[in-house]
Amino acid sequence: MSFTLAIIGRPNVGKSTLFNRLVGQKLALVDDTPGVTRDRREGEGRLGDLEFTIIDTAGLDEGAKGSLTARMQQQTETAIELADALMFVFDARMGLTPNDRAFADFARRANKPVVLVANKSEGKAGELGAMESYALGLGDPVQISAEHGEGLSELYDALRAIMPEPDVEADDDEDIDGLTEEDFSKRPIRVAIVGRPNAGKSTFINRLLGEDRLLTSAEAGTTRDSIAVEVDWKGRDFRIFDTAGLRRRSRIEEKLEKLSVADALRAVRFAEVVVLMMDSQNRFEEQDLRIADLIEREGRALVIAVNKWDLVERQGGQISQLRADADHWLPQIRGVPIVATSGMLGEGVDRLMEAIQDAYAVWNTRVSTAALNRWFEQAVAQNPPPAVAGRRLKLNYVTQTKARPPSFVVFCSRADAVPESYLRYLVNSLRGVFKLPGTPVRITLREKANPFAHKRKRKS
Repeated sequence: MSFTLAIIGRPNVGKSTLFNRLVGQKLALVDDTPGVTRDRREGEGRLGDLEFTIIDTAGLDEGAKGSLTARMQQQTETAIELADALMFVFDARMGLTPNDRAFADFARRANKPVVLVANKSEGKAGELGAMESYALGLGDPVQISAEHGEGLSELYDALRAIMPEPDVEADDDEDIDGLTEEDFSKRPIRVAIVGRPNAGKSTFINRLLGEDRLLTSAEAGTTRDSIAVEVDWKGRDFRIFDTAGLRRRSRIEEKLEKLSVADALRAVRFAEVVVLMMDSQNRFEEQDLRIADLIEREGRALVIAVNKWDLVERQGGQISQLRADADHWLPQIRGVPIVATSGMLGEGVDRLMEAIQDAYAVWNTRVSTAALNRWFEQAVAQNPPPAVAGRRLKLNYVTQTKARPPSFVVFCSRADAVPESYLRYLVNSLRGVFKLPGTPVRITLREKANPFAHKRKRKS
C-alpha cells in the first residue's frame, strides 16, 4: 500500500518547489506570487529508495466562509485527512510568522507524524530561522533548499524514520515484461479537458467524480495548475486532466497566466483524447477554433463538449445543428464527436464518456494493407491526380505506418508536385470508408525509388 505525504504550510514557502523536486518533474506551477497553488495535486515521489505518494496543497490561509480562500483551505484539510504523514514547510529566511505558529497547532491536531521542513535554509539567515522553529514543538527542523536540492539526505533520514519498511518480496515478484496485451489495453486513458476560461471544465469533472475535488468559481481563471484525477467509469479507468482556460495570446499579460497556459498545452501533448469544452452561450468562437486546430496539429483524438446546455432553450434538431456547425467550422477533423452537457446538472456525462472511449478506439485504428490498397485503387480511379506541367502523376500504393493517430504513406512519383487539395480528397475519402470520424489523419508522400536510376548513371 502506498505511503502518502501531504506538504502543508502557509503560502509562498516553497511547497510546490519541494513537490517538483520529489516527483522529479516540474508538474506544479512555481512563482513568487503567493497563492499560486489552489487545487491539491498528487504525484509519485521518490527520494533514494523511498517511494511514496505526495500531495501538494494550497497555502494554509484564513478566509471568509464560502470564499475562494476558504475553499482552498478545505482542499488542504482534505489532503491532510488522506495523508499518512505531513511535511510542514516554513520559510527559514523569513523565520516564524504568527500564521506559521497557528498552523503548527493545526498540524498537531491532525494527530499524524509531522516532519518539520525549514526551506530556503541556504546561508546564515536560514540557520537562524531554523533554530527559531524549535518553538513550534514539532521536533528537529530539517534544513533544506528545495530550489537548489540541498539537505535532501537529511530529509531522507527524517522520512525513513516515519515510513514503513519496504516490501522487498512484493517488488521482486512484479514482472512488468509479463503484462499481456489485454492488461496493456486496460491502462487508464489520458484525457485533457481544455477550453476558454469559465467554460465549466472543473464543474464538469467534479460532477463526474461526485465530489468537489476541484475548485470552481464564477470568476474566470480559477484553475491554474493542470490537475490530474483518477476516474473509474463503468469498469474503465481514466486519468483526466483539468486545465487552465486558454485565452487569446494577445490578452495574456501576467507571467502566472502564461505559466498556466503552458501547463495546459503540456497536458494536451501528453493526453490521448482531448475534450474541447465550449460554453453553449458562445460556441465556436475564434478561440475555440484555434484550440481545436492546435489539438489536430498535435495529433490527439478530439471530442467537443458543449457545456451549460441547461441554459439553452430546447428546440427540435439542435444536436443535428451542432454536428453541422462542427463540420462547417472544423473541416480538417470532419465528423468530430459533439456532446451537449451540463456540468451543473450532470446531463450528458455518460454520453461524453462513451464518446471519449469511441474517439480513443478510432485514434488507435489500424487498417489492413490489403483493404487499404483496394480503397486506394478505387479512390485514384474515381478521381485521378491532376497532371502537373503536362506530366501525369503516378500514385503507386499506400501503407499504414502507425496508429495514434492513424498515419499513412503514399508512394508516388514527384511527391512535391501532388497538390494539397488532392491530399485532402484522399484524407476525406479515407475517413468515410474506414470510419475515422473526428480523429487526425496523416498522409505522407514518398517517392518510390527508380529501379533504372543506376543505368542512367552508368550511361552518363
